[in-house]
Amino acid sequence: MLGFQGGQLSLLKRLPSMRGFTNIFRQEYSIVNLDQLSAFPPDTKVTPDMMVAAGFIRNLNDPVKILGRGDLETALTISAQRFTKSARAKIEAAGGRVEEIV
Repeated sequence: MLGFQGGQLSLLKRLPSMRGFTNIFRQEYSIVNLDQLSAFPPDTKVTPDMMVAAGFIRNLNDPVKILGRGDLETALTISAQRFTKSARAKIEAAGGRVEEIV
């Protein structure tokens, strides 16, 4: 019989990593931090295409999320799908703008 192991605990029950729930609707994001975006010159409109060209993200299949690690010294207009609250505050404090892509 397939899976029968002579009365001992079966392999599936011994490996807890094989059990559990996997959300099939989970959305994966490409992550970019503010310290990476400080490489762009002032008054630049930063789009996901420019982030791919700069090597910050791999492709445009996943939406982009901007995180607030680091500081932004220059005013940039940044377009992305999601922004954290700290990233939004730091961008606007530096004189930049935030544009959410729907």
